[in-house]
This record gives sequence, structure tokens and C-alpha cells, in this order.
Amino acid sequence: MNGHRLATAAVVLGLLGSLTTGAWAKAHDHRTGPHAPPTRVSSAPGSTTALDGYTVQSTAKVSDPAADVSSPGYPAAGWYPAGPRSTVLAALLANGVYADPFYSTNQQKIPRADFRVPWWYRSDFTVADTSERTYLDFSGVVSAADVYVNGRQVATAKDVTGAYSRHELDVTSLVRSGTNTVAFRIQPNDPDKNLTMGWIDWLQPPPDENMGIVRDVLVRRSGPVALRDAHVVTKLDVPSLASADLTVKAQVRNDSGAPATTEVAGSIGTTRFGKTVTLAAHATKTVTFAPSDVPGLHLASPKVWWPAGMGGQPLYDLNLTASVSGTGTVSDTAHQTFGIRDVQAPLNSDGARQYRVNGRKLLIKGGGWSPDEYLRWDRTYVEDRLKYALDLGLNTIRLEGHLEPDEFFDLADRYGILTLPGWECCDKWEGQVNGGESGDKWTAADYPVARASMAAEAARLRDHPSVISFLIGSDFAPDATIEKNYLDALKAADWPTPVVAAASDKSSPQLGSSGMKMTGPYDWVPPNYWYAKREGGATGFNSETSAGPDIPTLDTLRRMMTPAELDTLWKNPDAKQYHRSPSSTFGTLKLYDDALTGRYGAPTGLTDYVRKAQLAQYENVRAQFEAYERNATDSSKPATGVVYWMFNSGWTSLQWQLMDRHLDQGGAYFGAKKANEPLHVQYSYDDRSVVVVNNRHAAASELTARATVFNPDGTQKYDRTVTGVKVSGDGAHSTALTLPASVSGLSTTYLVRLTLTDASGKEVSRNVYWLSTGPDTLDWAHTDWYYTPTTSYADLRGLSAMAPVPVSAAASTDTSGGTSTTTVTVRNTGGGRTPSLLTDVHLVDATGKPVLPIEWSDNEVSLWPGETATLTATYRTADLHGSAPRVRVSGWNTPEQTVPAG
Repeated sequence: MNGHRLATAAVVLGLLGSLTTGAWAKAHDHRTGPHAPPTRVSSAPGSTTALDGYTVQSTAKVSDPAADVSSPGYPAAGWYPAGPRSTVLAALLANGVYADPFYSTNQQKIPRADFRVPWWYRSDFTVADTSERTYLDFSGVVSAADVYVNGRQVATAKDVTGAYSRHELDVTSLVRSGTNTVAFRIQPNDPDKNLTMGWIDWLQPPPDENMGIVRDVLVRRSGPVALRDAHVVTKLDVPSLASADLTVKAQVRNDSGAPATTEVAGSIGTTRFGKTVTLAAHATKTVTFAPSDVPGLHLASPKVWWPAGMGGQPLYDLNLTASVSGTGTVSDTAHQTFGIRDVQAPLNSDGARQYRVNGRKLLIKGGGWSPDEYLRWDRTYVEDRLKYALDLGLNTIRLEGHLEPDEFFDLADRYGILTLPGWECCDKWEGQVNGGESGDKWTAADYPVARASMAAEAARLRDHPSVISFLIGSDFAPDATIEKNYLDALKAADWPTPVVAAASDKSSPQLGSSGMKMTGPYDWVPPNYWYAKREGGATGFNSETSAGPDIPTLDTLRRMMTPAELDTLWKNPDAKQYHRSPSSTFGTLKLYDDALTGRYGAPTGLTDYVRKAQLAQYENVRAQFEAYERNATDSSKPATGVVYWMFNSGWTSLQWQLMDRHLDQGGAYFGAKKANEPLHVQYSYDDRSVVVVNNRHAAASELTARATVFNPDGTQKYDRTVTGVKVSGDGAHSTALTLPASVSGLSTTYLVRLTLTDASGKEVSRNVYWLSTGPDTLDWAHTDWYYTPTTSYADLRGLSAMAPVPVSAAASTDTSGGTSTTTVTVRNTGGGRTPSLLTDVHLVDATGKPVLPIEWSDNEVSLWPGETATLTATYRTADLHGSAPRVRVSGWNTPEQTVPAG
């Protein structure tokens, strides 16, 4: 086009969120200012420089020709500054155009018509030396774009389409010394019509539908010969782990009009290797280094990468250089980080997918990931959430579409968090096969975009040891043609881990059964639901499931809803809740609220509603994970995986989250944390057994398990201690005892306290349950895709009669290197027998605002009279904003108080 070469390659790059202001970036960051200087591009061969940012404007307000808009010196008067990864709406929010869309129904007031026309993105960059070749390398365009450089069109929207396909444009002939301009005319997005990104029913979708550029646009420099697609294929000897073979591959491309001879040299650690490659003009060859010709690529005693809790996370580095023969002049370089590990996921005898890492089985315990609603990327915020995953005892994050940037997977590699990326459901991605759901059927133009998208993500993700699969379908499996295109792209990329047909119980022609189930629930069910080996219960691999709503803490609710909305929240179960879902199925909280009232009694106010919600969410999330843990090593129909739906929300939500957008923690969070303890004692809702689960590798023995049953007033009604308990490692469980079917004098609502101590008498696990002599009754015959009805509720109303219990608190804080640790000792100082149930400790600043994120050693503890618990909280000192720390203590039957923690 326009007399110069256009090269479009499907390779790799991460789906990056945009950078904006507020919690996400400095309001006047020099990169996004209205007079931001051009990006200074390095002249070094092998360098990649990301554009620092853009100015953006609607085409409805720009009448100038594209040649003018995309030329250096264009004034761009009245345009908005935007970050290097930014949707249109993210840029407008950063510039204060609209009120906080996370609050109340403000987002509804943003006019959708503004995003139904193309928008211009323009950026200037400087080049000092034009002797090197220059390329634009990018993906993440939503939904498509015409691309211009220095007044010349270099690609059309027909060429640059799809959020995941990667494009490399050779713009050498257009780049000049000094200032250059690149401009993108971004087309509107419709997830039902474009292979991009949608939000399904997770949250109220943004009015711009993610329109923009949400990954870095890179300016690459090189000499006549370019290196691309560098990667390492690893083969670990399993189960010995005693050796590993590494095969290095890369494409060597001659971009000049004359033949070229190149020396390709590489290194991994102390191992060096090299080859001479002769290329015809504009030719490409794949260069390979294998153990057969480089003995050093056969590693004895390799450093093996493990998931967190199973071992360390060592990484290796590959470095490659292409030099012009005879001169030694470097033409291009490549670098790749990789890990050595083996992943297998065969189907077990029940047809469920069972993952093994480095030969060891593991129960996948995960959560569904959501990026920020406006795809704003904030590394610290992402890292905080991944640290929360580890704190919760989870080992996996599932990404259904919205595949995050390279930095996300770098962090997952470092922390040992497994990832399950895949395509999303319910829009264009599955439009060909999803029956009556939304999403247009594919046209001939969609197939190459989908294949290019698969090739790009495969190349980007294959060397990350944290990535253990790719799900090429979600709610539906692809048909034969689409599957073949995906599998061909994956094979060409040397994809190293299992490919799964769908996240639901579907099959595709080549891959066969997915080995997963998507049987719900997504709305409220009682805790005993999870123990049934049917529907969403603890058997097989459940790719997305939870009891639905998660009411945040009162602190967060007041930050996201008006007083009138909060009043409706607790008073009217039939009311539409904007902060739940756009789906009519999940539009209200009726199922949840009916259960809350039926089990705990009608709320008497907002505070009481939230108090009951935290109790209900704690018991339900705990039960979900405990059931899957208990059943993981069963000989018949074992549980192999569970993905909590969802791990987090992209906005201020009332559902599907283990923590809220502000990273505050309530009942759901601490219920999950309790269930996933390394060594854990738990109660079984189905058969009353008291079970010890060992998530550590080493076996445990000489344990003592004790179960004590109380009426809510603290009167003891049953007590049994069992010594000599032992349990194997790697998720095994053993039954210590079984509670009797009836206990004399037991009230309708009662408490069960479980403790587990080691040989020295130290308490290693403690778990308290609130139960009813009349259980929740499920109507399995009328199970729907999103829940199973409950015909009668467990009677937990007796908890409301528990006497108020005073809990004292003493706290102190130590600070070192930007991190503070507050130690809190809480004590039940009541004079009677009544315990303090689910005592919550929040660290707050001088204004009473929670300090977040924060990691507690334990929280929401239950204490009997005279008992104490010492808890530690770790957090960034800067998050106090100069305030002295304070500790706020409250609970089910504990009056709230705040004490200093300085």
C-alpha cells in the first residue's frame, strides 16, 4: 500500500488495560499530558520502545483529512490525552469528562452515541537514526483500525481487526529523522459482531464496549536481519525430574533486497550456541538449537518450576543475537524468560480432567479473573490481587477472554499461580456454535482473524510456566473447522500444555471431551449443596461456580451506593440491583435475600443485613471449598477442580467476588481462607464427619482432633477428642470422628467448634460452624442451569438470641522498609459462657477508612470466654497516608470499638 511494504504477522502480545488517572495513574503524568513530548525511540538494533501515550478525539469533531491528522505538527487542539493502553472511555474518565461510573447509576448517564463513531488516536515519536529499519508492532486494537504514519495510510481496518491478532508493519520507508506521527482511526466495537472483548453478565458493560487500543504499540528497530518468534521447548523427565531437554527456536528474517548471511548466537545460563544462516532477499528461516547438536541444552538436575506451595519458581533466560556476517554488527536481539515444568491433564475413569504438574496430581482451586471494567492496567493493583489469591490458598486463576498483558503472566510465574486462559463465551467468539445465545454467526472474514488470534496468544503465552492449558471454548466447544484452525495455530507455535475443548461438558471432533463441567450454581444454594456428587457439587472439574451474590462490607457499600439505594438493598428483595448484573436472571437479590431471611431472620436495618450477609457468605464459601477438598482423593467420582465464580469483580459489585473492588475482605474472603488452610480440620454437611485435610506435601501424624458442640448461649452439649490422627500429604484426607445424629438438650440452632493440635499441643487449625437440627432441603428435581431450589431452610435464627459479648483488643505496629505489621490480640472478656461469633478486625486510618490491601494471618475468629487470638496484619505503610493506624473490632454479637494501634 502506498508503495511500501506492509507485513502483518500473527505473533504475540498481552491484552493490556489502559492507563488513566485516579487510583490508576497520576492525574498529570507527563506521558498523558496535553502537551506530552514525543516518545523517544531508541536507535539500538533489537530495541523495542512502547509509545508513551496518545491524544484522542471523536471523528465527529474532526473534519480534517487523515493525511493531516497523521502528520507531525498537527495541532490536535481540544483533544484528550490518553495513556499508552487506553480505551476511549478510560481516557475520558481520566480527563474528568464523566462522574465516577462506579458510584450509583452514574454509568447510565454516559451517552452511548458518543462511541458509535470512530475515534482518532495519534502519537508522536522521534527517531535520531534512520539507518536502522523501523516497524510498528502491536495488537489490542478494539475493534479495528485504519493506521497512518506521517500522512500515509499503512493498513486498513480490514487488515487490523480483532483484539488479539498481532500486526507488524514495516514503516522504514516512511520514518524520518526527528518527529514522526502514527495515527489510528479506531472503529466502534460490538462484541457480538467482532472477535474482541465483551462483558457477558459479569457487570454493567461500559458504554464504549472497550473501544480503543488496550495493548502497547511498540516501535521496533533492527538491521537488515530480524529475529522473531524466539522460544524454548522444554521436555522434563517425569517422574524423576532428574533431567530436561531444551530446544531453542527462532525465525530469522531477511528484510533487505539482497541475500544476507547472519550469525545467530544464543545463551541460556552458561550454555552458549550459534549458527550461520544464509538467507535470500526477503526470506525467512527457522533456526533450531537442540541437545543433539548443543549438549549443554541437556540439563542434569534442572531447576524445576512448581506451583506455589509445591516447590520453588525458578526461571531461565534465553538471549539471542543476529549479527551481520563478516562485520560483527548486531542486526537484532531477542530475549525470552521461561520455566521448566511438565503439565499433563488426562481424563480420569469418571471422564473428569485431572491435572498433574511435574507428575504430581493436584486439585485445581481457582477463581475467575476480571480486569478493571475500563481495561485500565495497574501493575500494583494486579499484584495485590494475585497476592490475595495466595493468601486464600488458591492455586489457579481462570481468564475467560480478557487475556491480561505479559506483566500479568510474569507475576503469575513469579508467585507460582497457575493460569487457565481461554476464549470467552456468549458473543462473537462462540457465535458459530452457541445456539440461541448472542453472537453473530461467522463470515469467511472471521476465520483468519480467529486463527491469527490463536497464533498470537499461543506465541505469547507458551513460555510462561504458570500457563497450564488453553481453553479454545467456554460454554460451547468449537466446530470442526474452527477447532482445526485453532489446533493448527497451536501446533505451529509449539504449544506445550493440554488444550481443552470447552469449560463446559462439551466435546470437539479432535480433542474429544473437555473433562470439565459448567453445571452451576451461579445463584444462592445452601452450604450442604456442595457435598452432593451431582450438578455443581464436589465431583469432577467445575470450571465456574458459586452461590452467587456477595454483599460487600458496609464500608464499601457506602462508597458505591446512595443512601436511598442502600435503603432499598435491605428492604426490597424484588428490586432491580444495578450493581448486580445486566442479566434479567441475576437482576435482583431475591433468591439470596429470601434465604437470608429464611435462615437468619428478617434484617432489621442495613447494618443487620450486612452482618447477616457476612455470616452467610463465610459459611457458604467455606463449604464450597471444603467439599471439593474433602472429595479430591476419593476413589469414586473424585473432585479434580473448582473455579470460584468469580475471584474478583471489575467494578463495584454485589455478586461473584471473593473481595470487592477496593480489596476489602468480608465473610466470603475469610471463609475461603479458612477452608484452604495447609493443614485443616473441617465438618461435613452430608454425613457429619470431622475430616482432616492435608494440603502439604509431607504427611502429618500424631495429631489430635477435638469436636465440641454448644448451644448458642455457650452451654456445652457434646465433646469428643481423638488422638493419634494421621493423614497423608498432597491433598489427602482422613476422618477423625463423626458427630452423633442427635445430641440431648441441643437447641434448634447450635455451634460446633473443631480444633486440631499437633504433637506438641499447638493448635494448627480451628473451625467454628453454626448449624441447625433442621437442615436446608434441596429440590434437586427442579434444578435450573443457575441454581437448585431450596424448599425449606436451616433454622439459624437462634444466633440472634446470643448475648452481646465484649471483646478487648490491644494492638501495636512495627514498620520497616515501607511495610507495616500490626499485631492485634483480641480476647473474649465476657463473664458468662457465650462465645463471640465471627469477630472481625479491620485496620483503619484516623478517618475510619479501611487500610487496603492488607494480609491478615487470620480473621473473623470465634472466641469462647477467656480465649484470646493474636492476629497479624501486613500492609504498605504508605496506604495509611500519614495517619496513625487504628484497629476496629466488631462481630456477630460483639459491640464495635476502635482502639489505637500505633
